[in-house]
Amino acid sequence: MDICVVALGKIGLPLAVQFASAGHTVVGADVDAGVVDLVNRGEEPFPGEAHLAEKLREAVDAGRLSATTDTTAAVAAADAVVIVVPLFVAADGTPSWQWMDAATEAVGRGLKAGTLVSYETTLPVGTTRNRFAPKLEELSGLTAGEDFHLVFSPERVLTGRVFADLRKYPKLVGGINQASTDAAIAFYDAVLEFDERPDLPQANGVWDLGSSEASEFAKLAETTYRDVNIGLANQFARYADQIDVDVLKVIDASNSQPYSHIHRPGIAVGGHCIPIYPRLYLWNDPAATVVSAAREANAGMPDYSLDLLAAAVGDLSGVPVLVLGAAYRGGVKETAFSGVFPLVEGLKARGAVPYVSDPMYSDAELERLGLPPHRGEEVEAAVVQADHAEYASLTPADLPGVRVLVDGRRVTDASAWRGDGVRRIVIGG
Repeated sequence: MDICVVALGKIGLPLAVQFASAGHTVVGADVDAGVVDLVNRGEEPFPGEAHLAEKLREAVDAGRLSATTDTTAAVAAADAVVIVVPLFVAADGTPSWQWMDAATEAVGRGLKAGTLVSYETTLPVGTTRNRFAPKLEELSGLTAGEDFHLVFSPERVLTGRVFADLRKYPKLVGGINQASTDAAIAFYDAVLEFDERPDLPQANGVWDLGSSEASEFAKLAETTYRDVNIGLANQFARYADQIDVDVLKVIDASNSQPYSHIHRPGIAVGGHCIPIYPRLYLWNDPAATVVSAAREANAGMPDYSLDLLAAAVGDLSGVPVLVLGAAYRGGVKETAFSGVFPLVEGLKARGAVPYVSDPMYSDAELERLGLPPHRGEEVEAAVVQADHAEYASLTPADLPGVRVLVDGRRVTDASAWRGDGVRRIVIGG
């Protein structure tokens, strides 16, 4: 097949490489000319994705993968189009459609009869059928479900392990009609391979969800579940602090029977998915009070962590505080909705002098993010924001002058922080 992947970001580029590795001819379309140039040279535009560098080089050298800024031309030559353009969401949960609409218009102008169009970007329920189908029909002069196939098939992978996740998790597919679904099942069967999963209720592979709405809903449900579960864990942790109980012992005890699956509490919920998709769900279902309460609980955790710090240090005015970790999670060079931003702003609001360090970021990169880099200044307190592996061996000797450490991820070794007049605090501990 000839395949066009629209948007060569941290999900789109690995997808394009995966399709090319399966023996198909792939053109990746992106509005960023710099990304296009790097891909055409066989160089990864961003670091940290396992196996991407070698797979990208192999696909480009074999002539199976190229990139362009001309989305319409790439679509005109494609049998299948996969769209992975970011969708941004305002604070009130309203989607910002600018990029998605622009991509859809570019696709519509090049769309020809018989083509499969698959949206993989997470969307509110009903978007594929009610927003994008009419746009594609208007621009192409074709009828969705008859002249071309249209489906929603959500990406279900995490950056850093995309290729492994593509094999591990079922590919969910739902079309605007059965013919579209059938075409998408045939497409994904041809470009993906799946691990054996005896734990699943049916064989791992491409799953027919029955409609684009069901497929959209499934993606929002799985991510919203995580946010709600983490919100519950964070509420348990805050209560555990009140009664001087270790919440992890409580959670592990609860999870020892098969009906409890409580997640871990933490200082922040970041990334492109979990802080965002519950708000997309709420856009469809604003009466979902459980979802909104969990989102509020999780959004409040950075400030709660600073409450713990202030209770131990006292007045934070003028106190130099180091935030350890700019990334939203350990081992991933990504700051989307990272807890570092509310922590730095919260420290400033309390009169503290914040600094930030991260083993994955240079001082210049931190400055470009609007974060004050730590250049060896002595600090009196530190807050662990990201669970980088490097922090597991952190000791008071690494932070001379520190009196209080708030470990928001429980990544540090408790035994290393006993004595020496330094207090280590964990959430729910």
